[in-house]
Amino acid sequence: MFRLSRLLTMCTLLLLGYSSSSLGGQPAGLRCNDQTGYLCAETFDSIGYAGEYTGHDEPSLIFYSNQRGSGYSSTYLLRVPKDPPTLPTQDGKGGTFNFQLHPAFWVSMAVCDDQSAPNPGGSAVGPNIRCRPDTDRNIFDGSDSSKADYIGKHPGTAFVEMQFYPPGWVSPCGAIGDRTRWCSALNIDSLSINYNANTTNNDACLNAAGQEYVNFAFITKSGIPTGPPSPLLATAATFTPNGDTLFYNPGDQLRVTLEDTHHGLKVTIVDLTTGERGTMVASAANGFAQVLFDPKGADCNPATHNIPADFHAMYATSSEHTRVPWAAHSYNISFSDEIGHFEYCNAVNSQGGHCTVDGVHDLDNGLPTGAEDDQGCFDGNFTGSAGLVAIGGCTSTDFDFDGVPYRLVWPGTQKNAQLDRSLHARPVEFTSPVFEDDEGESRNYSRVAFEADLPRIESNTNPPCQRHLSNPADPNPGQDCVNPPKGADFYPIFTTARSEGGDEEDARCIWRLGGPLLPQTTNTFGGTSTAEYGPLLQLAYPDVGGKVTLRLNDFRRVLPSNPCRSRVGGG
Repeated sequence: MFRLSRLLTMCTLLLLGYSSSSLGGQPAGLRCNDQTGYLCAETFDSIGYAGEYTGHDEPSLIFYSNQRGSGYSSTYLLRVPKDPPTLPTQDGKGGTFNFQLHPAFWVSMAVCDDQSAPNPGGSAVGPNIRCRPDTDRNIFDGSDSSKADYIGKHPGTAFVEMQFYPPGWVSPCGAIGDRTRWCSALNIDSLSINYNANTTNNDACLNAAGQEYVNFAFITKSGIPTGPPSPLLATAATFTPNGDTLFYNPGDQLRVTLEDTHHGLKVTIVDLTTGERGTMVASAANGFAQVLFDPKGADCNPATHNIPADFHAMYATSSEHTRVPWAAHSYNISFSDEIGHFEYCNAVNSQGGHCTVDGVHDLDNGLPTGAEDDQGCFDGNFTGSAGLVAIGGCTSTDFDFDGVPYRLVWPGTQKNAQLDRSLHARPVEFTSPVFEDDEGESRNYSRVAFEADLPRIESNTNPPCQRHLSNPADPNPGQDCVNPPKGADFYPIFTTARSEGGDEEDARCIWRLGGPLLPQTTNTFGGTSTAEYGPLLQLAYPDVGGKVTLRLNDFRRVLPSNPCRSRVGGG
């Protein structure tokens, strides 16, 4: 068992994009440059070797409020999903487990990082523009470089994804012999690009940390990371859970709080079902760090380029203007699911490698078998021998939209409720978050938006989405940018329901992700992904010479009110 567990740990690290050379030598963090770096935040353009990191599909629910506190504190109640009683099978006719629908789901917040895009250090547009925590003075989203709010003046920004990982297959949770419980980790993604000057960090730092680098730390009962979170100092222990890691049983109800503190953003998770509690503070004392932006440098020595840092929330509020100006999405405070990563595969060239025999449902794109998007693959013999579900599959970006998450296998897609529960996982359930105002009172977010970044990743459909409006421009911007995407039989939507239970849960409104046929549904917001996620969204990003590039990266529909107000914390 020790050898199998160690092998699984190594394969999991490779799947996460952890450098294979670093496993036996120089430490390195998550490799977002590769398609297998599926835990990384989605940038507005492809990065990596020949743009091979093509991105993720992230259906999202955004929460807006113009009241101070909404940008730096948020608390959710969340129920961990259960898998169905029917095991998955290689022919795709069995059950569908959570790991097939989403390798992670998460809640988010924008934070400061003066070494990150879009303007590390501010040197290209003025002297030493720095991020000031917890204030809307960091809002710069204008398109005119002569104006004070020009987006190129925006301070360096990172993005928090507080991620939750399902059990059952190769995942960050499965490295210590626990194959049935969920775990979670604080991820902070930064980007080593100055968009005003069109420069990246030096080659040594790009090789050591990647163009997009990640601080990673499991949520632990002691609040101490399992290994160094820093992208320049991370080791295998960083990505290996241990006895201190907080795990969750399927069906457990959690209280999840993100709040800025004197020493950085603090995550607190209380398992209300078991009574266990875990924390993590994104602080220098815990080993979190920025990577020095040094484009003319010749090395990336941690002694000089690892900058210990307390990562603080960037904004005071959460609105359409509080965005991460290098990300594909437009948001700050949100819930997002990470879908579009699992496809069946019948044979591999190596564990964690390429698929050599396509699995069921793989579209015929006129390409040789396994030559499409079938990477980061494991076969059923390996997963079965490791105590996981014995099916073969791949986890890289599903850019032709033919994998499991794009089929009618989500909860709420069968009219027969008994059959739906037998074959499909239970949906993730969560409340709208509440935040604390300046007087310490819990408040609701006043409105919400639905957003999906499908245009960003529809570049490989036939014909592709024309998402470039200007600088550069496509012939017909918006053409072939569609929802649901080409190749998909289904695209999941957010619905609301009334949760019945004990005193605390009585008549609570909850959000669920899946199909429109879930029992006790109260609102489907149009009942289709086309209706729910709304029209194409135009976003501006900074470029050289005081210009902007305009992109269609998302569909977004903003509601004028919050249809599912929360009672968490008395809000």
